[in-house]
Amino acid sequence: MDVPARPSPPAAAPQTSDRAAAASPSDPELRWLREVYQPDAPQLTLRAALAGCVLGAVMALSNLYVVLKTGWSLAVTITACILAFASFRGLRAARLVRTDFGPLENNAVASVASSAGYMTGGGNMAALPALVMLTGTRPDAGLLVAWFAAIAALGVFVAVPVKRQLVNREALPFPTGTATAETIRALHGGAKGSGQARLLGGAGLLGAALAWLKDAPWTPLRLPATFGLPVSLGGHPLAQWGLAMESSVLMVGSGALVSFRTGWSMLVGALLSYGVLAPAMVARGAIAAVSYRAIVQWTVWGAAALLVSSGLLSFAFQWRSIAASFGGLGRSLRAGRGGDAAARDPLAAVEAPASWFVGGLLVLGPVIVLLMNGLFGIPLWVGAVTLPLGILLGFMAARITGETDTTPTKAFGPLTQLVYGGLLPGQLVPNLMGANVTGGIGLHAADLLTDLKSGYLLGARPRPQLAAQLLGTVVGAAAIVPVFDLLVPDASVLGSERFPAPAAQIWAGVSRVLAAGIAGLHPTARVAVLFGVALGVGLVLLERWAPRRVAAFVPSPAGLGLAMVIPGTSSVAMFVGALCAELLRRFRPAVAARAVLPVASGFIAGESLMGILVAILLASGFGS
Repeated sequence: MDVPARPSPPAAAPQTSDRAAAASPSDPELRWLREVYQPDAPQLTLRAALAGCVLGAVMALSNLYVVLKTGWSLAVTITACILAFASFRGLRAARLVRTDFGPLENNAVASVASSAGYMTGGGNMAALPALVMLTGTRPDAGLLVAWFAAIAALGVFVAVPVKRQLVNREALPFPTGTATAETIRALHGGAKGSGQARLLGGAGLLGAALAWLKDAPWTPLRLPATFGLPVSLGGHPLAQWGLAMESSVLMVGSGALVSFRTGWSMLVGALLSYGVLAPAMVARGAIAAVSYRAIVQWTVWGAAALLVSSGLLSFAFQWRSIAASFGGLGRSLRAGRGGDAAARDPLAAVEAPASWFVGGLLVLGPVIVLLMNGLFGIPLWVGAVTLPLGILLGFMAARITGETDTTPTKAFGPLTQLVYGGLLPGQLVPNLMGANVTGGIGLHAADLLTDLKSGYLLGARPRPQLAAQLLGTVVGAAAIVPVFDLLVPDASVLGSERFPAPAAQIWAGVSRVLAAGIAGLHPTARVAVLFGVALGVGLVLLERWAPRRVAAFVPSPAGLGLAMVIPGTSSVAMFVGALCAELLRRFRPAVAARAVLPVASGFIAGESLMGILVAILLASGFGS
């Protein structure tokens, strides 16, 4: 990918300037060093680090609430850029800061915030809730913070040896990283940031107000949780089956951020699950009652089979990327060997050396293995086997994310669970938490490279970005653990309409099957598993091989599967959000480009943070 030239590029480091000046036009690294690199621009300043920590903690808590609702961790990087820009512009106008907030500082804020915000991903908020659901217990909070932070930090170091190959030389697109760089350029080149910040703030206030009216028991004006049609199905109102509209802008905002295909697939999945399958299974006695908790105990098996089979097959179809990731790793390591080669490398003093990966592994590897053993009873030898598996999956995740903007953690978790099913058959807890390791390493390796892509396009120094990412892992882990304990005081909260925790239900279901065998399921649930596998495989094959006009109408396996484990009302609301965003993109593309992201992010942040505040007030006895 070509990078834009700068009018007056800063000089490279003295020991590399001669070669940089004579750079061949075909050498992308030397062209970057000569034309783009900004070694003297402020980057990870104290104020950028502090702003990143604050925004990262807020984003992590918002994502915690969202992932317990939907099973997805939402992107936070661009939202953090908008908020940081608007905040510092306001502080500058009020003369509370003296110097302008630069684009590379904003990029550093995004790195900290992204790392912290994604602490809910990589299996963290699938494995931990699943552990609570299956055992009713959880580790000590301090040790759990160390567990999450160590896994994420190792993922950061895993990205180091492949960065130059994937970002500098091959110029993989990393779409989110590219979009972040373009957003930062637009924010610091005009008035776009202020308008988007106002949209985000207004949407956030609306989301917070609706959440207060819906969740706070002290307000005299209560907003109903759902709005349903006066129609019955099987002798019960549609709303009782979950086919109604939520009074939640969080779910509408979440829908606006997914593709329209995923949105309409979720509507189809909800109608199928709650309008067809659930009534039939209630009539047969396979589902005991007409309630979300009773229905999802049956639908989760078909959903798990669909999501796992489609995820693993999609991962297998990326075999070229997987093979290329190992070739790229070999080239990166060979390029980093040898003192003479390093001395001739003009980027040797700029990029993080591959030796940092080795040092990170030597420090963090034993910590993770000991925590696996002490917290979850995983034998030391199994922990030692898990680390290289996690590292290999991290390399794969880096390339796949660079090419597709999708980190395949949905495949990594079940894949590791299958491995553990062979290494430690019948053991639930090791099966769950071992998958947590590989998923976390893969996600944070991919996240760092996404951030490094935006930094590369903007001329940032890679080493401060790596430090920012490591800072974010600590902030995110320290934020989500105590608030998770507050939101989920016991297992009864999970799998409810308030917190469906769909990802946790899938992981718990896979662990149960691997531990006890599929024979323990209700006969109709076993049939659902078989149909789920067939449907997952069939949809992936159709998507891949059907003509383009046909493939556009193939439902998303992720959308269908998710709709089977969250309340039908949530799927309806997400479809509404996806439909509104799609209509704007088709008929008002300029408005959509300017408004969809900040409005959707404001809805999500406002409602989720108010939901957490109400939970804190309830736990403290406020109003009692």
